[in-house]
Amino acid sequence: MQPAGPPDPYDPQPTFLEKHQTPVVAAVVGIATAVLTVLSFPPFQTPEFAYALLVPAIMWAYRNPPLKLFLWTLFAAQAVAWTVLLAWLHHVTWVGLFLLGPVIGAWVGVWYLAAWWTMPRMLGRPTLVRLVALVALAGAWVLIEWTRTWFLSGFPWLPLAASQWERSSILQVAAYTGAGGISFVLVAMNIGFATMAHSLFAQGEGGLNFRRPEFLFAMFLLMACLSIHMQSAFNRREFSAPLGRVAFVQPYIPQDVKWDPAKGPGILRVLQSTTLAAAATKPDLILWPEASTPWAVNYPNEIRTFVESLASQAGAPILLGSVAIENLDKPDERWLNAAFVVDPIAGVQHSFYIKRHLVPFGEYVPLRPLLGWIRKFVPIGDDARPGTEPSPLIVSMGGRPLTAGPLICYEDIFPDLARQSARAGSDFLAVLTNNAWYGEGGSASQHAAHSVLRAVETRRPVLRCGNGGWSGWIDEFGVVRATVRNEEGSIYFRGMQTIEVSRDVRWMGRNTFYVEHGDWFVAASAVAVLLGYGALALGGRERRGRFRTN
Repeated sequence: MQPAGPPDPYDPQPTFLEKHQTPVVAAVVGIATAVLTVLSFPPFQTPEFAYALLVPAIMWAYRNPPLKLFLWTLFAAQAVAWTVLLAWLHHVTWVGLFLLGPVIGAWVGVWYLAAWWTMPRMLGRPTLVRLVALVALAGAWVLIEWTRTWFLSGFPWLPLAASQWERSSILQVAAYTGAGGISFVLVAMNIGFATMAHSLFAQGEGGLNFRRPEFLFAMFLLMACLSIHMQSAFNRREFSAPLGRVAFVQPYIPQDVKWDPAKGPGILRVLQSTTLAAAATKPDLILWPEASTPWAVNYPNEIRTFVESLASQAGAPILLGSVAIENLDKPDERWLNAAFVVDPIAGVQHSFYIKRHLVPFGEYVPLRPLLGWIRKFVPIGDDARPGTEPSPLIVSMGGRPLTAGPLICYEDIFPDLARQSARAGSDFLAVLTNNAWYGEGGSASQHAAHSVLRAVETRRPVLRCGNGGWSGWIDEFGVVRATVRNEEGSIYFRGMQTIEVSRDVRWMGRNTFYVEHGDWFVAASAVAVLLGYGALALGGRERRGRFRTN
């Protein structure tokens, strides 16, 4: 063999892209993934990007890129995307933002490892195997989102389904599967689009192929969602019955004022003026947000007298959030984040709701024996005590007793809490929250997106009252029927608005399949993952065995 001579200067030289193809592809995939992820979710109103946010990574996975480069690229993309999506957290803690963003990014990004392993193994396989692999990948996404509801105390903020909160046509499957079913369909659509796009660039595929089985199967799932929507939407107005006139009060108390005892009288004046303005509209129910009163109302004191007098003047019950105290001035004194009903005649009801899922480092310090030196963000009392029951509250609206299922603060991001409230007999869900902690960025609309999912899952109207926004009414089908805004169209303001609320008589006294059976779809997704990856692994061994024999 002749030794290689010097390169011929007249030979064509590789271009920059040919010499650096893999790093360039990594950069393009990383940037595209981060941008599409951010644009898919509120406050951006471009949920259609959720059908494509996984496509760049899936197409790259088809080419079997180096694992380390693939994972680092997608981790960086997810870390950046989630830090941007959670940017509102900087109003409370910059350190928390730059820790939580990458953690959630890595958590969600575990799915890309499954995609890296799966996509090359789908090439050249029979149609059934490829479809099973698609179902397994979509099921893996559902499982990862489910772990976010409980692992490390849980933070299921912005599941993929929440991207579609303003597109009710795809949401209705959640009444059967929970929000995981929506995410499943969106992931399947991403895989379908990616496989179709791959056929355009892959050698021997013959160009863009709309008849790819993966794409057709994903379209079938989407059409199934749309058919459920058509059934639920057909003649909906014929089944509408009035629930009552509900006044939403937004006191919009700044956080640096809320827990200052010297500012308490001023807070009461704001509550009084906004509530009396609401009373002038003759509501059947008045809603106040989370922790609206500067002092507890669950024992006789001036604040209890104040709210009872205000309800009497308004001539309507007030459903409010307030701090509660048990065993006042005793060694075992305990603070609670609670919701109360104040009847215009009977006063503060004896029974009240206690928030079940507390905010770590906001309402309690986890692992206090180890982290006791860390202070809570909320500067009142010691660690709050969580509630254990859905404890629905009875309110009289228009002379009819109705049952409200309270959810306080970010409890509406946890599907099982709303499900428990529905099973306890709630006629509607009442979300009382305070997003004023997080400024006027994307937090309020992101948070409201979860209430839309809870409405569809339970087929219960959701009445949502925030300290300064987002407040409004979401019907049983996830349609935002009314948003409380000021004259300039902003959701961030101090004031009130009264809204005529109705309900669908077909769901009065009924529970959805999801409410009755819970997270069965998560279990089904786990089975799909086991079967899908078992089939791919077994098929891979069979192919290697035939190769060795031949």
